Amino acid sequence: MNRKTLLTALMLMIATALMARISLAADPLEVASEMYKLKFENEHVRVMEVTFQPGQSIAEHSHPNHFVFVEEGGQLTITKDDGTVTDADLKAGDIVWLDAETHSAVNKGSTVVRLLVTELKESKPAAETTAVE
Repeated sequence: MNRKTLLTALMLMIATALMARISLAADPLEVASEMYKLKFENEHVRVMEVTFQPGQSIAEHSHPNHFVFVEEGGQLTITKDDGTVTDADLKAGDIVWLDAETHSAVNKGSTVVRLLVTELKESKPAAETTAVE
């Protein structure tokens, strides 16, 4: 195997590994099916209920722009993919807006945290109407 072929093969392996990591980390329903339950989905939104038991964590995953309704509050530590760490003290009834992001999280408190996560899907422009002559 010549040097160019070896380099190409190595680059393909790295790209494949990165794509596998991204695809595995992308969807919370796949990353944590025991925590995330799909409640509703259409062309505009996807709504999921997520339940964090005390001490439970979720691996890195991604969301588009979304908001969270806190059904049962508690303390989550959220780590974004850039390393930023946020401690969130969530109260029942809170609504939190989050821009698209990739993160992991852990329930640092002693209570169950239950959230309703609503992801917004990209809107498509309304179809243009044409006049019938």
